[in-house]
Amino acid sequence: MTSRWVDGVHEISFSIIIPTYNRPRFLASCLESVAAQDYPSALVDVVVVDDGSDAPLDATIAPYRARLPVMLVRQDHGGPGAARNTGAAQGSGEFLVFLDDDCRPARDWLQALARHLKSSPDTVVGGPMSNGLPDNIYAVASSLLIEAASTYFNTDPSRATNLITGNLALSRADFHRVGGFDDTLMTAEDRDFCDRCREQGCRLVYAGDAVVWHDRPLTFRTFWAQHVEYGRGTFDYHRRRAERGTTRVSFDGGFYVHLVRYPLVHRRPRALALSVLLGLTQVAKTVGLLRQRMRRAGRRSMPSLEQERPLEQESHRG
Repeated sequence: MTSRWVDGVHEISFSIIIPTYNRPRFLASCLESVAAQDYPSALVDVVVVDDGSDAPLDATIAPYRARLPVMLVRQDHGGPGAARNTGAAQGSGEFLVFLDDDCRPARDWLQALARHLKSSPDTVVGGPMSNGLPDNIYAVASSLLIEAASTYFNTDPSRATNLITGNLALSRADFHRVGGFDDTLMTAEDRDFCDRCREQGCRLVYAGDAVVWHDRPLTFRTFWAQHVEYGRGTFDYHRRRAERGTTRVSFDGGFYVHLVRYPLVHRRPRALALSVLLGLTQVAKTVGLLRQRMRRAGRRSMPSLEQERPLEQESHRG
């Protein structure tokens, strides 16, 4: 599937990659929004990657096959990075778009991504992930964290440094040139991928007009657990950078001040509570990072299987 002229306009082709795991209701909502895109349907295909869900997803996808060319690919549970790599190997679009299953893209989402990519096809374009659950304070706080990070690190949208892989597009050629996602990272794979894109000379662009709505409900328990997992991923992300010989990321205290003040400065409803929750995300992240560091240190201190076998043999003698 290649780009073509549609009604006198040169349009590019997309393969939309949607990894999913045990969330059929969210996936259905996501596909509904994808099917409603204001973009030529002949230039879009969709690859849903079932990352080892407990129940088959054929019935969830079936109602959309008449409106979208949807391919369902199944794999053993390997995490979002591995699922995105699997999906990227399928489809036929010149450009790959990565979308999370609990997101609903705005109707003009693909049009917005296409505008940026047509003008600069060698860029990596990412848009905002706006909260779709305004009554859920934990979802609001998680969304504000992403928003605050974008405003801090993407002050020049044409030279962004912080993009989210739940709303990201780039050419298929550049994706393979960069080497795809690190499938050993269960979280922070977006930071790692964006780092490697920049190392390979790709320019990152923040497209504020390419909006998706994030519908993931959270409780305090799942909110805390989510950010602990982000901390674990952060540790492995820094480890991967060190293995590549990349410059170490320096501590930026200004970001954390910016983060906690963000709801207050922008006068968001329930600003004080949100500031507390945003501070708590960093506590949870630190807990996760320390746990992962201890876990890795424990693995290094354990004798290998080859070292253990002689001891086991010795203990059974005489």
